[in-house]
Amino acid sequence: MITIDEATGEFTFERAGVQERVPLGSAEGFRILSKLWLRAGWDNKYVYSFTWLGRPMIQLPEDMIRLQEVIVAVQPDVIIECGVAHGGSLVFYASLCHALGRGRVIGVDIEIRAHNRAAIEAHRLASYIHLVEGSSVAPDVVDQIRAMVHAGESVMVFLDSLHTKAHVLAELAAYAPLVTLGSYAVAMDGIMGEVVGAPRTQPDWEWNNPREAAIEFARSNPEFVIEAPAFQFNEGTVEDRVTYWPSAYIKRVK
Repeated sequence: MITIDEATGEFTFERAGVQERVPLGSAEGFRILSKLWLRAGWDNKYVYSFTWLGRPMIQLPEDMIRLQEVIVAVQPDVIIECGVAHGGSLVFYASLCHALGRGRVIGVDIEIRAHNRAAIEAHRLASYIHLVEGSSVAPDVVDQIRAMVHAGESVMVFLDSLHTKAHVLAELAAYAPLVTLGSYAVAMDGIMGEVVGAPRTQPDWEWNNPREAAIEFARSNPEFVIEAPAFQFNEGTVEDRVTYWPSAYIKRVK
């Protein structure tokens, strides 16, 4: 049990049978509070409350701002995202391509609902976005997307479709070879393994989640490592991300 004492500005909790006190204003205090906040946010579907340039974007804002830092650093020519939903993330990436003066976005989903397709294709940034409907791991779909990447282009891949370990591993097998040296594949929503028992969860999420897929893939493919990019600016004491994507960043190093 964790007790928050607002008067003293401390957490009080028991760890390994020992009563501990942690200042709220410490990096450790921030980590504990963030973990509680993430769980409360999951229970309340907090990430289902944001849009980007008019399109719903079911993502934690900090994850997207941190991902923006990575996109600016890598300067990809092509961003591939598995999982379209309402298209907010695709529009987010397209807006970065527009701001950077380079890049385009390919979004693939097993089902792109007609109203979402219409809204994406009518968006002011639609010229940066190409939609592909079909299973992200179907051979013909994979071949179609590979054909859209031209020789010499830098590529990033974001995996946000079906979040089972097997499916994410299949997506990594299909798309990680496209990731260029120094760039990333990002396996999103590994938080599933940390919220088992919460609403909308399943018991097997402890192992059946994107984080476990990312770790297994990196272990079996030495040209990739799990490496969260360092903060590009930080005048504070916090060094850990508040994220739905633990162990998500799979960097190509060879």
